[in-house]
Amino acid sequence: MKIGVNVLNFGPGTDPGVLRGWARTVEGLGFDLLMVSDHVAITPDVAVRYPAPFYEPFTTLSWLAALTTRVRLGTTVLIAPYRHPLLTARMAANVNELSGGRLVLGVGVGWARQEFAALGIPFEQRGRLTEEHLRGIRAAWADTAAYGDRRIPVWVGGNSDAGLRRAVRLGDAWHPLRPTLPWLREAAVRLAAYARQQGLPAPALAPRIALRLTAAPVTGPDRLAGEGTLDQIAEDLEEIRRLGAEAVVLDPYGGDPHETRHPEVAWRALEKVAAYALHPPRTGTEQS
Repeated sequence: MKIGVNVLNFGPGTDPGVLRGWARTVEGLGFDLLMVSDHVAITPDVAVRYPAPFYEPFTTLSWLAALTTRVRLGTTVLIAPYRHPLLTARMAANVNELSGGRLVLGVGVGWARQEFAALGIPFEQRGRLTEEHLRGIRAAWADTAAYGDRRIPVWVGGNSDAGLRRAVRLGDAWHPLRPTLPWLREAAVRLAAYARQQGLPAPALAPRIALRLTAAPVTGPDRLAGEGTLDQIAEDLEEIRRLGAEAVVLDPYGGDPHETRHPEVAWRALEKVAAYALHPPRTGTEQS
C-alpha cells in the first residue's frame, strides 16, 4: 500500500519556500505521493477554511515536479466542473509528461455554493457535470498522439452513494475523504456490491484520512481514521491495508488556517509516522 500526504497549498503561512519545504519533507521521508487541493475563486464559504493565497494545483504540481524526482504528484481533489474537460485533459497530460509519468488525478464534485456561483456553474448539476467531464477527459486522452501515452490514474472522490457509483463507472480508484474506520469498512462492502450490480470491476480503494497525532488515545465512535496515538495511527493504516487499499493519503490539516503558519508541526508528525510505518525498526531475526 502506497502512503501519501495532502500538502497545504493555501493559507496565510504558505508561500513558495514553504511549498518547497513540504516537497522536500514528503519525498525525503520516503512517502509515495504528494497531493494538493483545488479552489479557484476564494469566496467567503471557501475562505473560512481554505483562505488565500491559494496555489492552483496544476501550476503548483508542475513546479513541484521540478523540485522532486521520485514522489508521485496528485490532486485531492480537483473540482471537475470548474474547468472545461479539454483544458483539464491538456493540463493533466502535460504535468504527467513533464514529471515523467508521476501524476494521479483525483477528482470530486465540489461543495462551495458561492464558488460555483462566482464561476457561473450550476451547483445543483455538479454531479452530472462531473461525470460528463470525466468522460470528456478520458475521450481526449484516447488520442495518445495529442495527449501522450503515459497512463494517468483517476481517483474519484465522494463519500455519498452517488460518489461510490461514480467511482465504479468512471474511476480507477475510489477516494473517500476523512472517514471513520467503521464507516470505511461498511462503504467498501457497498462499493463491491455496486460494482457487481453494474457488472464492472470494483475500483481500487485509496482513502484520504486525517493525521492528528496525540499523546493520549482518542476514543469514541466519531474518531476519524488517523486520529490518536502513533500506535492507533499505525493500527489504522494496517486495517486499511487489510481492506485491500492501493493507497492512503494522510491529511494533516485540522481546519484552522493558522496551522499553515507552522508547517513544522505537521512535518514532525509525518516524520514520526514515516519512522513507524515506512521504516519500521528491524528485528533481531531480520538483522541476522
